[in-house]
Amino acid sequence: SLRSQGKIALAVESSGIASLLLPGGRTPHSRFKIPLEISENSTCTIKKNTHLVELIQNTSLIVWDEAPMNHRYCFEALDRTLRDIMSDTRPNAEDMQFGGITVVLGGDFWQTLPVIKNATKQQILKSCIVNSYLWNKCTLLQLNENMRLTSGCLSISRREEL
Repeated sequence: SLRSQGKIALAVESSGIASLLLPGGRTPHSRFKIPLEISENSTCTIKKNTHLVELIQNTSLIVWDEAPMNHRYCFEALDRTLRDIMSDTRPNAEDMQFGGITVVLGGDFWQTLPVIKNATKQQILKSCIVNSYLWNKCTLLQLNENMRLTSGCLSISRREEL
């Protein structure tokens, strides 16, 4: 809908293979230059005065699919970076989550959590986005009907009739 209005919507997918299925899709690490070795104080390695900064400053929406797979530090690094980048063009952006850009985090929290080598269960749970300072300002929306599953069931029903 936004793209049809001439606005920019960026799609990122935590899995590299799945990102290929999205129009213009990339992984969040690729799109936002999130460091692979992430820490509590990390920021994205986006250089000022680049095409990427200009793209981000003109972005209306970021959709991050399979978000629960990523460490909370990835979201926090993006938040710090977007606040900095957007403060050049948007008043009070440094005080707004993700610099004022709407970010939709999609995914199933009952599926894959962040993978951390040699981590304990407590360390893995602590790394989840729900334990980030960002989570308190998130609005949780739940989908009640899986349209893909519904259409798949109809296809199976039709095959059985044949």
